[in-house]
Amino acid sequence: MLVLHHCHESRSMRSLWLLNELGLDFDLRIYPFGPELRTPEYLAKHPLGRVPCLEHDGRILFETGAITEYLCETFVQEAAHLFRAPGDPERAEWLQWLHFAETVAVHGASLTQQHVVLFEDSMRSPVIMKLERRRLEKALEVLDNPLAGREYLLKTGFSAVDTNVGYSVHIARFFTPLEAFPNLLAYYERLASRPAFLASLPQSPSIYQKPFYDLPEQQT
Repeated sequence: MLVLHHCHESRSMRSLWLLNELGLDFDLRIYPFGPELRTPEYLAKHPLGRVPCLEHDGRILFETGAITEYLCETFVQEAAHLFRAPGDPERAEWLQWLHFAETVAVHGASLTQQHVVLFEDSMRSPVIMKLERRRLEKALEVLDNPLAGREYLLKTGFSAVDTNVGYSVHIARFFTPLEAFPNLLAYYERLASRPAFLASLPQSPSIYQKPFYDLPEQQT
């Protein structure tokens, strides 16, 4: 039995998207951000009270990269087109993009905190907003170049790394225009049309109440 503990549009969206791509049966448990993640029962599963948290046959995993590898290695038949196993010519590239997804996501998370989570203007830092947006754009540049002439990150086509990186790009677009990265924009549009991606989006209102969060005027 697979159980995924999830908050909408958090990093656990990567795991949800991948499970949908795999076509597996699983129990999805959705939490609001807040005290439900701090109960003794949940902290016994994830000691930091965060998501994702994946349960399977008595095992618990709570890092998205590890969950991606575990699912691909465990459900070999379902993941045949999504995994690049040891010995595959694209193995090193698959691993590189799998973990680079977090390099992108950390800046999106910081900007989410600044623009969305912190409600009081006095708690927000225009300097951090500006620095994190620049760092995010640098990370997106790294993705834009290899996507020239490719539909997905690997030459052979869509894989599990696109669910991890794709989530990071999904969040990034709230904070910097993807039009500056034409290859990446086309890539995101392809990803966003996939049924498994659409099934991973929240049906209830998004935590992002604006389509775009710009820098304060004095910092642009």
